[in-house]
Order: sequence, then C-alpha cells, then structure tokens
Amino acid sequence: MENNTIAFALLRMAVAASMFGHGLVRLPKLSGFSQWMVTSFEKSMLPRTLVLPFSYVLPIAEFAIGLLLILGLFTRPALIAGGIVMMMLIFGTTLIEDWHSLGSQLIHAAFFGVLLAFIQYNGYALDRLISK
Repeated sequence: MENNTIAFALLRMAVAASMFGHGLVRLPKLSGFSQWMVTSFEKSMLPRTLVLPFSYVLPIAEFAIGLLLILGLFTRPALIAGGIVMMMLIFGTTLIEDWHSLGSQLIHAAFFGVLLAFIQYNGYALDRLISK
C-alpha cells in the first residue's frame, strides 16, 4: 500500500480511538456524566432543556462515530458527523469559557476535516469491501 493510504489509516484510527474511548468510558456512567455537563453549563446562556438531552446523546455519538471509524464503515458520514459534534462542543466550550478544552476540540475538528479531504486514501476499511 502507498504511504498516503497508510497515513490515512493511522490518522483515522487515532481519531477513532479518541472518540470511541470518550464514549466508552462515559456510557457506563451516563447519568453522572450528564449531571456534570448540566452543572458545567448552569451559568451559560444555553438552557438546561438543550444541555440535558445533548449530555445524554454525546457519549452515544462519540462511541458510534469512533466505532464506525475503527471499522472504516460509513467513513464519510462518520467523519461529517464527527465534525458536527466537534463544532457543537466547540460552541459550548466557548460559552462556558473552558479555554483549556478548546485546543483539543479544535485539533479533533481539524483531523475530521483533513480526513474528509483525503477520503480517497481510505484503503484499509470495510467501506472498500462493501463497494466492490
């Protein structure tokens, strides 16, 4: 395989591991995670009615996006979904002025964008087997 295909796989798996891991550790303690997030946004302009459902959906989305990227299944939609999740997290992070977390989220968003731009190198993926 050519270097671009290997590089794509390595970057895809790195982002996948991060997303999958975030979701995996939060799912068993979903209620506690949700409470932490709701508490974190108490003084923000976002109403609890938006924060609460997002706090329950986020770990599921992280887990699912990570799993799809690990498998290389529906890679393009997973990358787009990951980018959207990152945009929502970045927006929320700025509202609570959590500048420490912002850098990590911006890096994730950049990786989603770069991977999407170079999706033609997605060689080690179930997507390739399905498209044949």
